[in-house]
Amino acid sequence: MEMSHTATLGTVVISVDPFEIVVWVVIGLVVGFVASRVMLGHGLGIVGDVAVGLVGALIGGVLTALFGVSFSVPGHPVIAQAIVAFLGAALLLGLLRLAGAGGRRGRLLRR
Repeated sequence: MEMSHTATLGTVVISVDPFEIVVWVVIGLVVGFVASRVMLGHGLGIVGDVAVGLVGALIGGVLTALFGVSFSVPGHPVIAQAIVAFLGAALLLGLLRLAGAGGRRGRLLRR
């Protein structure tokens, strides 16, 4: 039994399989954790790491599309997506660090 949800946005049709969402969250967790460790020297907790990974994937995807950059790992598209997500997450964390990420949350980034 295949479960899939389809949405139409203008002329764009988006079809999402629930399994894909689980894969995105797992990749977001791994990529967010690695990016946090590389950029900050520590993780941000499970929720923070997933958030950084997912937002980083969005940023990386938008920037690669904007600049017309594409690459692939033959037979392993998830690895290419994880690399783009990592680069976006690292950029996000770097910008947050430069901005100071004020308040209480700023302490998380400076630990």
